[in-house]
Amino acid sequence: MPRSLTIQRSTVPLAERANYKEKLRALHSHFAAANCRFWVFEEAALPGAFIEFTEADDQTTLTVAHANAPHKMLDPSRVYREVEL
Repeated sequence: MPRSLTIQRSTVPLAERANYKEKLRALHSHFAAANCRFWVFEEAALPGAFIEFTEADDQTTLTVAHANAPHKMLDPSRVYREVEL
């Protein structure tokens, strides 16, 4: 079964950065406990522009993890599946 991935972009004002990082730490812990991997990247040329990736070994695991997450993403139904090359 192919791995599955969700992506979310966020723009965070400097004044909200500490709260955002706290939210990310909670999400990281949640997704790790749900057998998912969670990464966050900030655009080098645009501080405050973030992209979050959540990955699981299958779509069901990913979907359930998002449904139970302490913070909801905008559109968790938009799931990408790994393409076999």
